[in-house]
This record gives sequence, C-alpha cells and structure tokens, in this order.
Amino acid sequence: MDISQYRDAVAANHREHGFETVEGGEDGFDRVWAIREADDTLGDMAVLATLVEVDGTDGMDAAGLVEVASSFRDVLADRIDARPERADGGESQTPIGYVTFAVDDPDASLLDAMSGFTVAKRRTNVFPLVYDTAAERLHRHEVPRLKGRGIYRRQADDAERLFDV
Repeated sequence: MDISQYRDAVAANHREHGFETVEGGEDGFDRVWAIREADDTLGDMAVLATLVEVDGTDGMDAAGLVEVASSFRDVLADRIDARPERADGGESQTPIGYVTFAVDDPDASLLDAMSGFTVAKRRTNVFPLVYDTAAERLHRHEVPRLKGRGIYRRQADDAERLFDV
C-alpha cells in the first residue's frame, strides 16, 4: 500500500469514529484529528491523533521518532490545557495522543525507539505507532500484564480502529 492510500484510509477511519479534523493542523503537523469522549475505565478522554508520512528509507530514524513524538506531546499538552472542561463541567481529562509514522519497511531501531518511548509524561500519554506500508502492518505498544493496563488497552483498541487498515 502506498502512503497516500494509507493516509486516505486513516482519514476515513477517523471520520467514521467521530474524530474532527483540526483545521490547519497543529504546530507543524499537517493532519490532526481530535475527539473528546467518555471511556468506561479511564473517564473523560481528550484524544489527539496525527499521521506523519515518511518518504524513503532515510526519512526517519530512532532519534527523529522520539523528537517528533515529544513535539506532539507539547501540542497535546497545549491543546488540553487550553480547553480543560469536561463533558460534565468538571476539569480533569485523560489526554492521549497518537502519532503514527507511515514508513516503507521500517528499520528495527525505529521499532525499538517506538517501544522504548516514555508514554506517560507531564500528565499526558503519547503513543508513537509505526505503520509499515510495505508489509501493511501496524506496530503498536504491547499491553502490559500489570500496571497501566487501562491506558495501554485503550491504545490497542484505538490503534486497531484508527490506524490499522
């Protein structure tokens, strides 16, 4: 699957699941989708997702993945802090961000960087994901057996419904 086909499929998935397109993107991210919803386990959620298209095999390395995912954490933190209201009028939400890298045949070091990325930081949860366009396979974070299962289970479900095509 080429990157443009993947991008179109991801955009259709987001629309199907009620995500709104953030007009004009966010701080260097061209395609950004957002939704606020309630989760039975995690409470009120503020979810922000983006897709980063990587051209060529030299387009993204492990350090680049960490840098881009950290930058998306800043976008998520700024956006949530700017709109702290909950659906029921309260103020706390669980912010989750997904930054998916569409890469043709990703290097193992890129997948290691994805898995080793610190997800929970500064009251946010950012999950870098890697979609291998050559193998048509989404690489996501595994659900741990103990601590933090809820947020990782949510990530697995969201990854499947939004980015696995």
